[in-house]
Amino acid sequence: MSAPAPLRRPGSVQRIRAARPVNVLIGVDPVHCRPVRDTTGLAAHHRIRHAVFVEEQGLFPDGDEDAHDARTDVVHVLALHAGRPAGSVRLFPTGPGEWLGDRLAVLPEFRTANIGAPLVRFAVAAAGARGGRLMRAHVQVANERFFHRLGWRTDGPVETYVGHPHVPMCIEPAALCPWLAGATPR
Repeated sequence: MSAPAPLRRPGSVQRIRAARPVNVLIGVDPVHCRPVRDTTGLAAHHRIRHAVFVEEQGLFPDGDEDAHDARTDVVHVLALHAGRPAGSVRLFPTGPGEWLGDRLAVLPEFRTANIGAPLVRFAVAAAGARGGRLMRAHVQVANERFFHRLGWRTDGPVETYVGHPHVPMCIEPAALCPWLAGATPR
């Protein structure tokens, strides 16, 4: 039980002490995911992947770019946090109605800023908006639980992918609005 509020004298003005300003965004999501549409965005996308997969994790000795990056049907996605490049993922079709999401990367300084989940959700939405009925990924073992929380399911035993243990996972993209995935509405 709390103490009763003190009585005020009629005509008195209650003073409110000034508080220090707080730097937060209320009602605004600081994370924005979008397909890369220009060379500047593509360069940022590749810098993030290089920082994570080559420099930090050592998964690739020289660079992680491969023949898929040159395909015209690949969707390179960039996540911005308060306008700063923070994460990336790429996705591409592997067959009728099937897509592969890979190279999900978040820079270390943004890993507590909830960048990964929006990137994964955006990739799934993008695949669904482009006719995908099934999306697959090779997920590092340590990230399997994270993907389960996002609705993915394990799709087989641990396998070696790019020389390291990964878990094959999949999800069925839900029918979503095309603009959410960056597709042009008709």
